[in-house]
Amino acid sequence: MLAMMGVAYATLNHAGAPQKLLTPVVVALLLVATLVPAMGLLVLLARRIARARAEQSPLGGRGQLHVRLVALFSAIAALPTLLVVIFASLLFQYGVQFWFSDRARIVLQNADKVAQTYVSEHSKRLADDNVAMAGDILRALNDARPDDPRWDSYFASQVFYRLLDQAAMIRVAKDGSEQLIWGANLDKMALEKRLSPAILPSLQDDQPHTRVLRDRLESVLRFDKNTGTYLWVARNADPLVLAQAGRANSAINDYTQLLDRSRTWQFRFNVALFTGSLLIVAIAIWVALTVADRLVRPIGDLVGAARRVAGGDLSARVSFSASHDEVGTLAAAFNRMTRRLQEQTSTLENRRALTEAVLSGVSAGVISVDADGLVTIINPSANHLLHAEGRSPIGARLDEIAPELAALMASGQREAVIQLPAGGELRTLAVTIGRVGDTPEAPHVLTFDDITQQLSDQRRAAWADVARRIAHEIKNPLTPIQLAAERLQRRYGRDIVDESGTFERLVSTIVRQVGDIRRMIDEFSAFARMPKPSFAEEPIVEIVRETLLLAEVSRPNIRFSFDAPHPGPTLVCDRRQLGQALTNIVKNGAEAIEGRLGDAPGGEIGLSIERTGDGRLSITVSDNGVGLPAERERLTEPYMTTRAKGTGLGLAIVEKIVEDHLGQMSFADREGGGAVVRLLLDPAALAPLAGGEGAPPAERPIAAE
Repeated sequence: MLAMMGVAYATLNHAGAPQKLLTPVVVALLLVATLVPAMGLLVLLARRIARARAEQSPLGGRGQLHVRLVALFSAIAALPTLLVVIFASLLFQYGVQFWFSDRARIVLQNADKVAQTYVSEHSKRLADDNVAMAGDILRALNDARPDDPRWDSYFASQVFYRLLDQAAMIRVAKDGSEQLIWGANLDKMALEKRLSPAILPSLQDDQPHTRVLRDRLESVLRFDKNTGTYLWVARNADPLVLAQAGRANSAINDYTQLLDRSRTWQFRFNVALFTGSLLIVAIAIWVALTVADRLVRPIGDLVGAARRVAGGDLSARVSFSASHDEVGTLAAAFNRMTRRLQEQTSTLENRRALTEAVLSGVSAGVISVDADGLVTIINPSANHLLHAEGRSPIGARLDEIAPELAALMASGQREAVIQLPAGGELRTLAVTIGRVGDTPEAPHVLTFDDITQQLSDQRRAAWADVARRIAHEIKNPLTPIQLAAERLQRRYGRDIVDESGTFERLVSTIVRQVGDIRRMIDEFSAFARMPKPSFAEEPIVEIVRETLLLAEVSRPNIRFSFDAPHPGPTLVCDRRQLGQALTNIVKNGAEAIEGRLGDAPGGEIGLSIERTGDGRLSITVSDNGVGLPAERERLTEPYMTTRAKGTGLGLAIVEKIVEDHLGQMSFADREGGGAVVRLLLDPAALAPLAGGEGAPPAERPIAAE
């Protein structure tokens, strides 16, 4: 096919000298010899496309129906198209053969020759009259001066005798300006248009220049080279004749160009026939593919819908026409089946969603584990208690998420209390384990509650009751003991002769120890009877500075630093209680430094106030003391202390104050050694409490970082 196309192109589009048209029979043979292989190639390509479309359809296969329809439609379209192309090519070739023959060319050339002869004759006569008139004027100048008044009439008579319509003698200066010397019957045309500067260099002596305008002929002759004078004459002509002459010349030029490109036009016409034929066959093939698709589509849709249902998509439906044929009946039955399946599945999904909603709403953690130890269900509470929010525990092994729970399940116990490390602290969980079914493959269900805060509250309540009893039972006899010791010192101090001072030392010891016991009892009483805070808007920076001032005076060997924003923020709080909390924290930091350094210098305590990204105030106290103990999660429990003389109530009181201020307290290790205590207070939450006493706030976790 490519060889035939190359031969046809080289024959019809031959470059070089103009050639005659090829005979209609030769052109038709070339067209048919090129078109038949092209149609065959198009049919083969369509066959491949049909098979590819059949393989991509839901049915798959080799697409025999597609291939058969393509072959049938191609044959129906190709044979008539081939006959029409041959007929059209022959008809066109015979129709235009005369117009590209020698007879047509001779007719046009003769018409152009007649028109050009007419114009040439009139132009020659005008040029001869111009030369003759110039000779007469030149001879007359020998008898009269140029400024003689008779020259105007003489010049006009020359125009009249020679049957001219206009004439002018024009002088052109060296600067290019033109001046009229004599004129006769001149119209309003400017001198520059009569005598164009563009033609002056081409004028030669005794050789006039003639040009043809739309309605007249003009002639220009150099009259005197020295003076730069020119004689311009014009004679009117029939505009229709001049126009016909121009059109004849244009027609012969166009015909000559068309004749030179006759092979090209012949090639383009046959290319158009070739392209149109292939387009008709391509349209027929496209129709065949479309019809095949429409025939196969209902069955393919049914197969595709069945595969979707097999994949779990029960919303799959098959559209069918209302003709109630066999395929439509099958599609309707399929739709009824999938609709019932979808309704039953929807009922099961609703039950599952209800179960998940119940599980997500309970505060207890719930985990379902299959026989292989893989987590199948876990509710948000269990995620939170196990600190698994950032990952997806579904499908993971229980011993990877919570080894303690896995060990408890393996032990066979049904109920137990265990401790899990979570976020740097230990959580106490009450765990219940059940089994769904009696078979070995039945899954286990683990239910657990966080009772850490509950145990802490129980211990705190118990210690508060103990503190009240101690304060009541011990504080009463302390005053008589102290008064008795002081009276002994006053009454017998001067009478007893004791050079070693043993009596004075013993009495002072009694008084001092009674004071220490009284101080401890006061702390017990303060812990047992913490008053409700009285809220007012206070400058938080001033409260911190007062705490810092007291600490600097009492411990000059420790270097204190304070960093706060300017201007300082205000906070709705109980000034006395918040100051007490900060004093206890700073005091603990100072005692931790003394426990590491003693009275040696080098201790540092830093306080800072800053706003967090969510608008809360962060008060941070850091020290370079001995650091936090291993059981840091119990630091805020009553009577939990690491010092020999500590009561263990300082941080418990601080936690109670922070909770009453709707805040949080957390502990962390300081870089380089020491501890960091951080108080987080929310100004927006405290603002509504201004001017009144705070109600007991909701319990908040004490975070240990």
